[in-house]
Amino acid sequence: MSAADIRIRSLRAPKPAVNPYIAHGSVVEEERRPDRTGAGPSLRSGRQSSIRSRRQVERALTIFLAGAECPFTCSFCDLWRYTIDGPTPAGALPTQIAAVLGTLDASAPRPDRLKLYNASNFFDRRAVPAADLPRIAELAASFSGVTVESHASTIGPSALEFARRLSGRLEVAVGLETIHPLAAAQLNKQLDLGVFDSGARWLADNGIDLRVFVLLGAPHVPASESVEWTVRTVEYAAQRGASVVSIIPVRGGNGETERLAALGHFAPPTLSQLEEALDRCLALTGTAVTADLWDVALLRACDYCQDARVERLRRLNISGVPEPRIACAECEAS
Repeated sequence: MSAADIRIRSLRAPKPAVNPYIAHGSVVEEERRPDRTGAGPSLRSGRQSSIRSRRQVERALTIFLAGAECPFTCSFCDLWRYTIDGPTPAGALPTQIAAVLGTLDASAPRPDRLKLYNASNFFDRRAVPAADLPRIAELAASFSGVTVESHASTIGPSALEFARRLSGRLEVAVGLETIHPLAAAQLNKQLDLGVFDSGARWLADNGIDLRVFVLLGAPHVPASESVEWTVRTVEYAAQRGASVVSIIPVRGGNGETERLAALGHFAPPTLSQLEEALDRCLALTGTAVTADLWDVALLRACDYCQDARVERLRRLNISGVPEPRIACAECEAS
């Protein structure tokens, strides 16, 4: 463990107790996908399988899984709170997934996509035991798309092996975070652009979709440049084939972000910055760019118009069609 790892971990609050056999929760929501035409390789047969019929908006079930902590200690991360000490027990993840699937409303339309977010790396065998992969694939059999998350450096043959087990198409979500050169080097993520680019090419060559997470308000990016670097990073991901890019405002509260804020190296992002970043990215073609609205109420904003502005972002996430900003007399008067 590096000195930076030790410092970041020492500033954390005590980790809450986590039961590895019970998922943290789940949500079903509509999600915009890019308009795509043409064909992609069929992993099972080697033949070309058309993706012309992919709908622009699909229903996605996200399951927030409990399991082993990520081995990387990023300065901005708060997902360690949802992990256990030690490796994920064999059988725990299938138990969590099956339990959530069993609660789905049989009278509602079946979700198109299953997103398995384990607050770690799906292809790290400490986090997802190899013995569980066949059962996980069975549980995912009714979904046309399956999304898992991974550090770019853990993408490789194990991803292809899992993709071949699936009935639907695999998508791997990767945190690019920022391409700001100083900030990227200070995040303690152990990721450079060469590693990201290599992972993106490998996924494309093997018929696996790429989803990318980009930070708004990344530590060490000046607040006045935050939106600009977020947009540049989204464009970088789109140029490397990302199907979906999610803009995630950095959340404080992990100890390290507070330390950086005291030093002037971190400023919590605002709702206005999130609006501007998404508005500027909607023109991208071939990539669906959305704003992550988890804990959006924590973003600094005007009390009078915040709800309306958040609802506008929700509409933009689904439609991808630009809308005028919300007018607010209180904002204009301040």
